[in-house]
Amino acid sequence: MNLVDIGHGDGTPLLLVHGLAGSWQNWLENIPRFAASRRVVALDLPGFGRSQMPAQRISIPGYGRLVAELLETLRISCADVVGHSLGGFISAELAIGVPAVIGRLVLVSAAGLTVQEPAAQRRVARMRRAERLLAFWGAWLATRSDVLAARRRSRRLVLGLAMYRPDLLPGRLLAEQLRASGTTGYFDALSALASYPIRDRLAEIAAPTLVVWGALDRIVPVKDAYEFSRLIPGAQRLIFEQTGHMPMIERPAAFNDALEEFLSGGSPAT
Repeated sequence: MNLVDIGHGDGTPLLLVHGLAGSWQNWLENIPRFAASRRVVALDLPGFGRSQMPAQRISIPGYGRLVAELLETLRISCADVVGHSLGGFISAELAIGVPAVIGRLVLVSAAGLTVQEPAAQRRVARMRRAERLLAFWGAWLATRSDVLAARRRSRRLVLGLAMYRPDLLPGRLLAEQLRASGTTGYFDALSALASYPIRDRLAEIAAPTLVVWGALDRIVPVKDAYEFSRLIPGAQRLIFEQTGHMPMIERPAAFNDALEEFLSGGSPAT
């Protein structure tokens, strides 16, 4: 499995889990801040980035077990875990299934609630039917990431669904995000998301939890932030205005400040 393992210090290790169509590079704006004081691990989930497809069919429980096994392999007995989108779903599953390995939990634009609704299920089915075309489109984006990210108009066209104002962000940073497009695990992971219910189990999460969202998220609606924070006992909630699906990239300084405060035992939620 491809991963980045960097940093030092006495702080609790930090595990970063990317979302659907993502890679460890989704955390490029966050890793340096935290690697100065603690060990930071950011992985490419199997089927994404430079990690191969898993031997078994992709599933949310399977990803949860894999992350737990990774921590054991790295000799990390307990970590603070930050998961984005699909990674948030996996992190929540980990917190339920293997609670001892999680110190604090941060769910960023987490998937797992709206995707279970009938309308979302129909969209997933339509995407499955168009799988080959969409896979080709993703691969095309990946091979042209530098050119597309260099042009503000192209950034809005290609990344406007995931981010509120991608045209204002650095081109090199966005090129790294586009390079993760077209990976083999996308559709199996999407199906796993749509078929594995978690709502009724969120009350089992005992770790201190922060729910982070963008108010203008077009992929996972902000209403889910309120549901996650309602269903998880004691969860805090932080909503970034003028922000889309990727707060850690769109608002890196504010995101890092809030994350550091929460991981230190504070209350950054508003």
